Amino acid sequence: MKEITITALEEGQRLDRVLEKYLSRASAGFLYKMLRKKNITLNGKKADGKEKLSRGDVIRIWFSEETLEKFTSPSPNTGWPCTRLDIVYEDEQILLVSKDAGMLTQKAAASDVSLNEYVIGYLLESGAVSAESLQSFRPSVCNRLDRNTSGIVAVGKTTAALQELSKMFRERTIHKYYQALVIGKLEEEKTIDGYLIKDEKKNQVKICSKSVSGAQRILTRYVPVGRCTGKDGKHGLTLLEIELITGRSHQIRAHLASAGHPVAGDPKYGSRERNAYFARTYGLHSQLLHAGRIVFPDADGPLGYLSGKEFTAKRPELFEKVLSGEREARNNP
Repeated sequence: MKEITITALEEGQRLDRVLEKYLSRASAGFLYKMLRKKNITLNGKKADGKEKLSRGDVIRIWFSEETLEKFTSPSPNTGWPCTRLDIVYEDEQILLVSKDAGMLTQKAAASDVSLNEYVIGYLLESGAVSAESLQSFRPSVCNRLDRNTSGIVAVGKTTAALQELSKMFRERTIHKYYQALVIGKLEEEKTIDGYLIKDEKKNQVKICSKSVSGAQRILTRYVPVGRCTGKDGKHGLTLLEIELITGRSHQIRAHLASAGHPVAGDPKYGSRERNAYFARTYGLHSQLLHAGRIVFPDADGPLGYLSGKEFTAKRPELFEKVLSGEREARNNP
């Protein structure tokens, strides 16, 4: 017999979902049959699998050791990758990490190592999760950033937090603010409008001023917060804080480029001439775009204690190096 006591990590999941993870080699039909025959019980009683689990609930699986071994996946390999993570904030429910440019948020291919894997490695090392607990629940990132965009990524450490964070990002109640260094001189706050079409094969988007078939409307608000005269005094740059009113793939980069102000260093939507200068002068080979601030909405539920709280992540060293080299002058010192 195997006994599983539900912890804060798993609470909020349905019983059948936990069983599907723990007994991953068993079919759904087999699991429901075992529930009907009371070979699997919840708190000593018969269950149908749809019950939502709470902390302290006890699942008992009345199988022989041989049967358990047959249907249970091996414990996840504890050799998860580890690296230094820039932790912005952490509590028992969530983790906010400032991702480096160049790191994937989630895997794009089976062989990839992403922030998601590094987070699990970190949580195992810190003791926040165990190899056994990963069989029934795996912490996960809740928002994505482009590989070469740096900044805050939110992680749900428990089922309840993961569900709530995912809902906030999906419904756009959590406010995300980016900083970008763009080509040209911008002096006023503005909201720009447009329509985005994505080319899946090229992993690139195009911005249109009018709605066309397959296009999605986008709204991007920016506020100038600093400016650079440029080393030669001829090529101005503006530091923007940007809020995505809509959230589409490559929206900030493509939208600003379509408005004549590409992000410095952007290899896909930027200025080839200016990018060559930044590469030669600073060793910059990716866009200076940083998800530097998030603000939690007023909310009830498991993350209600975060209502109205704001978290910030400092800009990367290379971002600061370019600002300093190009003689930044802040609008708001």
